[in-house]
Amino acid sequence: MARPGVYAIKTELRTLQSEQWQFLRQKTMYGGKAITAGDTVYLFASENSGGTGLVAKGCVIAAESVPRLIGVERQTPRVSLIIARTAFARQTLGRVELKGFTQWDDGRPETELNFKLYRQATDKIIGLSDVATAYLEGFFYEP
Repeated sequence: MARPGVYAIKTELRTLQSEQWQFLRQKTMYGGKAITAGDTVYLFASENSGGTGLVAKGCVIAAESVPRLIGVERQTPRVSLIIARTAFARQTLGRVELKGFTQWDDGRPETELNFKLYRQATDKIIGLSDVATAYLEGFFYEP
């Protein structure tokens, strides 16, 4: 299950070097709707928008649930966020590097990331396990 307080977001990042990002109405899956201020987030620049995968780590400054639309039966929960960058990724990790990890029940962090981020092409916020969090920590240096 998702570790409280640790998430990943895959979305369009127009400015990779920003000290802060604002994301509006982001789709949530795999526990992502529980994100709150103070949580850690790993940022993946969506390859769907020309990105390269993992680029930064940050801290959620503000998080607000987006109200559901009236009259729409099935809706994915959405949140709006402001994230402050705390570190840059020191190496690439994206769809290409994770593509071969498809044994969905093998317990590997690479498989969890591939399943949650890339099995469906949609951009999203996801919750992360302890194993995936420890794995991602190896990709960072402090600014």
